[in-house]
Amino acid sequence: MSTALNILVTGCGGDIGQSIGKILLKSQYTKNLFGIDISDKNAAQFIYPNFSVGLRFSHPEYLKNLEAFIEKNAIDIFIPMAEPELRFFSEQNLLDNIGNAKIITASDLALQVGFDKYKTAEFLKTAGFPYPKTTLAKDIKKISSFPVILKSKTGSGSKDIYKINAMAEFAFYTKNHIEDYIVQEFITDQNGEFTCGLFRSKKGEIRSIIFKRELHGGYSGYGEVVENEIITNLLHNLAIKLNLEGSINVQLRISENEPKVFEINPRFSSTVLYRYLFGFEDVIWSIEDALGLQLSDTRQNSVGRKFYKGFSEYIK
Repeated sequence: MSTALNILVTGCGGDIGQSIGKILLKSQYTKNLFGIDISDKNAAQFIYPNFSVGLRFSHPEYLKNLEAFIEKNAIDIFIPMAEPELRFFSEQNLLDNIGNAKIITASDLALQVGFDKYKTAEFLKTAGFPYPKTTLAKDIKKISSFPVILKSKTGSGSKDIYKINAMAEFAFYTKNHIEDYIVQEFITDQNGEFTCGLFRSKKGEIRSIIFKRELHGGYSGYGEVVENEIITNLLHNLAIKLNLEGSINVQLRISENEPKVFEINPRFSSTVLYRYLFGFEDVIWSIEDALGLQLSDTRQNSVGRKFYKGFSEYIK
């Protein structure tokens, strides 16, 4: 396979998909860049030179159409971005190839653990990592200490996450979908909140980056690269325990002087472009790893450097 590649990104209309597009446009590996989204009411059409509207993963013709698109455009690398799509490919056991295109995803155990936040907590518990106490909402009769965090087991991003201060609030938010919720110990952000990029190659090389961040409207609006040996060691051990191949995002807070992971996102995250700008090029490394190439390394000593979320406007 040539290293001048035709690359397809699906779910490219969201903030992560747009960030991936900006990275790939600068990559030496990109020959032709294609993006598909279920809507054209987003800025991806201004980023991806070959943009088109496609079917939802739930459509009966989705996989057939995707395979035809990959064959027609001689796609070499396929990167699905939307979490529902990733779930679909995991359930279909399609994590290596679609036609002649290599799929870029995290490995299966990381997907299974990260997709279900109750499974995340149970995995952390079994593997001996610090974790926030977590209970299925349907098993709760009474909450003895507030506040707690109520969140969807299967939600992504900041959707369906609530800070609960009373049983009445718990009853209100769970009245229709209690089966999908978990209740989690509230960990104050007094010591900061951290979002971490974690990559492990097929040969077992582990690379990580730690941001101390602040959320603005559900996004990482501001952050600083920090150095923390305890967190780095936790990430290293987590990658091994997950038998990780690929890139994931790990979110944690400090409680009782130890980092507690409260979420594992088994995909590229909203900080992927910030990471890239600091030389942590996990998108590029994932492509190199899929092709069996030696991993490049443009990482910088970025401790203390900061990122700020900005916005761009496009007109047509």
